Amino acid sequence: MVEVTAPSAAGGATPMPRLHLWLARVLTVLLVLFFLMDAAIHILRPAPVVAAMNQLGFPLAFAPVLGVIELVCLALWLLPQSSLLGAVLLTGILGGAVTAHARVGDAAFPTVIFPLLVGLMVWGPLYLRESRLRALFPWRTVG
Repeated sequence: MVEVTAPSAAGGATPMPRLHLWLARVLTVLLVLFFLMDAAIHILRPAPVVAAMNQLGFPLAFAPVLGVIELVCLALWLLPQSSLLGAVLLTGILGGAVTAHARVGDAAFPTVIFPLLVGLMVWGPLYLRESRLRALFPWRTVG
């Protein structure tokens, strides 16, 4: 497999398979689009957001605050120097969403499983790009 050199958070260069690089890029673009859309609808507060905030018991004034928090966490995630912090914070936001929906008894897939899958997608590009993260959580085969 062809390897390219990708910068690591430590400033050095780490060989990275081309497939990993492109997979990380595609996942990053998808996540950025998702979080930008999610933040925008929280800031703009269309009718579905108003209904969801009421159903979950959150004040409507909290919606734009949540949108701005998402944008800040996304920016941290995109910056190589703070990407791990951004991933932890985005994971926290997704966990809060799961908790809020589980508390009111919403259906499992759209409100619990989907945020968990998005959380995995938050960590996927970092795992592919960051050799230190792969060293901390190695993928091992049984055998």
